[in-house]
Amino acid sequence: MKKWLMAFTLVLGSTMAHADGEKLSVPANQKWKTECGSCHIAYPPQLLTAGNWQNLMAELDKHFDANAILDANDNKEILDFLQRYAGHGARYSASSLRITDTPWFTREHRKVPFDTWSDPAVKSRSNCTACHINAERGDWSESGIKMPGGKRAEESEGRPGSGSNRRSEEYDRD
Repeated sequence: MKKWLMAFTLVLGSTMAHADGEKLSVPANQKWKTECGSCHIAYPPQLLTAGNWQNLMAELDKHFDANAILDANDNKEILDFLQRYAGHGARYSASSLRITDTPWFTREHRKVPFDTWSDPAVKSRSNCTACHINAERGDWSESGIKMPGGKRAEESEGRPGSGSNRRSEEYDRD
């Protein structure tokens, strides 16, 4: 019994998603990866709360100015997956349903210079793979960050304006 409990705990722990570590380990779900990843990176479920995912998936006909509607079975499968591995607490919640508006995102990106967000290679805050070069493999570590121009994240921290995470309507349309 003790060995079974230990094995269960290890399996559960290895599939739990958490956004504060070096890797966002997400169990495989091919439907989620294919459907969501056809337009943008398939964002890890733990980056929004279950309630946020529910609201987002309920309005796919106007998904950030695009029609991303799915058939009912695919929608249910993806929503169940997203909710099962969703983030917990206010730091992963945003009334706008934008991951980039969550307290977690703001805290994690607080040292990113403002001009980085408007760089042609980045385009918007939602373009994670512009800097997180291994994100599609679940590696969001700082060692896997390459800022525009080839700089590493820590190299840009000393620039004037670094740490400025000001917002403007122009850049919020991500």
